[in-house]
Amino acid sequence: MKKTKKKKKTHVPFRMNVLFFVVFLLFSALILRLGVVQIVFGEDFKREIQRTEDVTVDTSVPRGKIFDTNGKAVVDNTPLNAITYTRTQSTTQEEELDVAKKLAKIIDKPADKVTEREKKDYWILKHPKQAEKKITAAERQKYQNKQIDDKELYQLQLDRITEKELKSLSKDDLEILAIYREMISGYNLVPQIIKNKGVTPKEFAVVSEHLSSLPGVDITTDWDRYYAYGTTLKSILGKVSNSDQGLPRELADYYVARGYSRNDRVGTSYIEQQYEDVLQGTKAKVKNVTDKEGNVIDTETITEGQRGKDLVLSIDIELQKRVEQIIEEELMKAKSTPGHELLDRAFVTMMDPYTGEILAMAGKQYEIDEKTKKPVLNDFSLGNFTTSYAMGSAVKGATVLTGYRTGALEPGQKIFDEPLLIKGTKEKSSYKNFGLINDLQALKFSSNVYMFKTAIKIGGGVYRPNEPLHINMDAFDTMRNSFKQFGLGSRTGIDLPGEQVGYEGYTQAPGLLLDFAIGQFDTYTPLQLAQYISTIANGGYRMQPHIVKEIREPVEKSGEMGPIVEEVEPKVLNRLDMKPSWIDRVKEGFRLVAQEQGGTAYSAFYAGTVSSHPTNYKPAAKTGTAEGLYDGPKRQDFVKAGKDVPMTWNLTLAGYAPNDHPEVAFSVVVPWAYQDDPKNPRTNTNIGKKILDAYFDIKKERQEKGLDKATSIQKVENIDEVEKGQAKARKENDSGAPQNDSTN
Repeated sequence: MKKTKKKKKTHVPFRMNVLFFVVFLLFSALILRLGVVQIVFGEDFKREIQRTEDVTVDTSVPRGKIFDTNGKAVVDNTPLNAITYTRTQSTTQEEELDVAKKLAKIIDKPADKVTEREKKDYWILKHPKQAEKKITAAERQKYQNKQIDDKELYQLQLDRITEKELKSLSKDDLEILAIYREMISGYNLVPQIIKNKGVTPKEFAVVSEHLSSLPGVDITTDWDRYYAYGTTLKSILGKVSNSDQGLPRELADYYVARGYSRNDRVGTSYIEQQYEDVLQGTKAKVKNVTDKEGNVIDTETITEGQRGKDLVLSIDIELQKRVEQIIEEELMKAKSTPGHELLDRAFVTMMDPYTGEILAMAGKQYEIDEKTKKPVLNDFSLGNFTTSYAMGSAVKGATVLTGYRTGALEPGQKIFDEPLLIKGTKEKSSYKNFGLINDLQALKFSSNVYMFKTAIKIGGGVYRPNEPLHINMDAFDTMRNSFKQFGLGSRTGIDLPGEQVGYEGYTQAPGLLLDFAIGQFDTYTPLQLAQYISTIANGGYRMQPHIVKEIREPVEKSGEMGPIVEEVEPKVLNRLDMKPSWIDRVKEGFRLVAQEQGGTAYSAFYAGTVSSHPTNYKPAAKTGTAEGLYDGPKRQDFVKAGKDVPMTWNLTLAGYAPNDHPEVAFSVVVPWAYQDDPKNPRTNTNIGKKILDAYFDIKKERQEKGLDKATSIQKVENIDEVEKGQAKARKENDSGAPQNDSTN
């Protein structure tokens, strides 16, 4: 019988099924999670992978140019080849040092600006193991215990670097360091100038060829200030910080808040500083697109930027140059004669009396060059408004007008010029006894006694020979307030920083009031003296002096100026509270001083003592000589040597021309002109004659060439309308009262 085999069933254990089920669930969860990530959050993660950052940086542009009144470029920009470095957020210190080492083999970078601290920092970078050994185990333990921090630990390393170790840095090391310090001096993504002066064509070309191996390095064109007329007017034009200096430390926060970078160049003095907002220009804005690592992947220019706007000065640069030359000649001539050892400076301001525009502002200072030990005459134009002196008899016009105004003096009144014998004081007199003279003769001959007796009357006093003089001391305030209407003892309002007011004598005594009346007590600046004489010349309007005439849009074409953005209008600060007839009478006195024989300036203008140049421009002027103890820079030398401080004489001159319709007003101030009472060198009147000659010579030369004026200044004939317009503007601004800037 045949047997049939029975087929066995395959049996999977229960535990295996459970395992398969768990694996199935895990794979299902993973697939579900991948689906969620891809479908739901896929775009978010894709954006994260492609995440970039937009960083906008500003790049500097050239400053605006400065022109004279006739459109001649006085300050310009000269192009410079430059090598720059820009680091990203991801740039490491090692990468920067590697670039610095490569650059050091291509360019020559002086290490003269490298500081000792920077040398120590670099020594630590170069010798990290040796630097580590300078920290003791105990100090390391304190650091771990947080008893000292990183900064304190690093300072210990710095302090323990020896002079020998610093000297181990080679010349090549220092050059690398000089480059490296420039690379790390600014912000990320902002180009830092590595070298912009003295870049040779070879350096420029080799760097250009190797840019691919110098990450972050680039070549560009930078700029530097160029002064077309050398040192002419240099002290007033001011200075601009260089790329190493950047923002002045004391003003850094102010500028940063206004969008500047810390390594930006800015004006640091006078015109460059005063008009920084105009000259700086609009920076170019560049957007750098970076990936999440900080690497720049794209660059986009947002705005091209524009160089600064241009300034047009009221200064006539040709007149300025001639005036400076005249001062130099007269200063050196006076210095060559005995008795002038303390003479070291002279100043001239020339201005349009109707507009306040400064036509020339010159000053020279005699100094001994430290290197050559030879005398030099340095530009000291700014001394016209930053230094003050006793002006002497030049201010007598203000004394006479104050006498009229207070009723102490009548026009045409005669006073007997005689030595004043006041009990307890030295005799006070004129340089000669003039007898009975009127106000015009008092100005013409420069009578001191006439002014003394006027001041006594203002103070309510009565002069009696050999008796004490009793005066109401309120007369000081009366006379000072009156003088300030002319600008003497008050700020002129010039558009330059650093203007000084002068010095008011604090001691009050009858004799000192008499000294005040002849300009030998309070001190004034040369610019105040020019404003004073201008106020009289134009009929009683104190005009605000200004040196900038226009602001213009920049144009790239050389030799041209752009459209006017802003024009500085004449501004009346105040009008003299005096009758026009009184002012005219003082003007007649000034005419006599310069045009009639016997006048204190007549010999200079008409007797041929200065030059053979004919005087046909009808000058009016007032001379001044102020005697007093020397108070110049060498005063301490006398004190230290136990010697008496000597007496010196300041020489001054204030005037205008032509006398009947003034075009130009001026002041000449020569402090400490002579001592020991030698023959008066008349440096003041010599300079005054020559500068007026120069002004009218230039005018004639230009007329012969088809030009109508000595400068492009337009005289304000309707000065009353100017004041009315200003008064209307003040009223519209709800100021309520006319502007009067005759206070300190």
